[in-house]
Amino acid sequence: MKAAAASLGIAPIAAPVHDLAELESVMAAQAREPDRGLIAMPDGFNTGNYQEIVTLAARYKLPAVYSDLVTARAGGLLAYGNDIADNYRRAAVYVDRILKGEKPADLPVQFPVKFELVINLKTAKALGLTVPNSMQLLADEVIE
Repeated sequence: MKAAAASLGIAPIAAPVHDLAELESVMAAQAREPDRGLIAMPDGFNTGNYQEIVTLAARYKLPAVYSDLVTARAGGLLAYGNDIADNYRRAAVYVDRILKGEKPADLPVQFPVKFELVINLKTAKALGLTVPNSMQLLADEVIE
């Protein structure tokens, strides 16, 4: 992420949080600075507290990008992540192979192969942002 940010002239600021009070404090501090946004990295805390993160991002008018697609559907601005349903479908093939006698240790590691982009235009409008049509056309889902 640091390399990608540097190539865009952006300076990422790591702000790990461990509880909701810490989360609100970090988001409030970011909102006080100009030209700030949030990238909610995929981890257990962010996944388990996505609704609170979406609510705080809206309260503090912070544009936020998420990896869990459900987050954009719950009011987040944008989400880009793997399709969990596709992962489960592919996992069923593994279960079948194991039930037919293959050893799990002999099966190759699987990585997500299907990724989706969800854009929430309602949230963009509330933040005063315009999402270019070209980006909307790339999206798998656009919430209006």
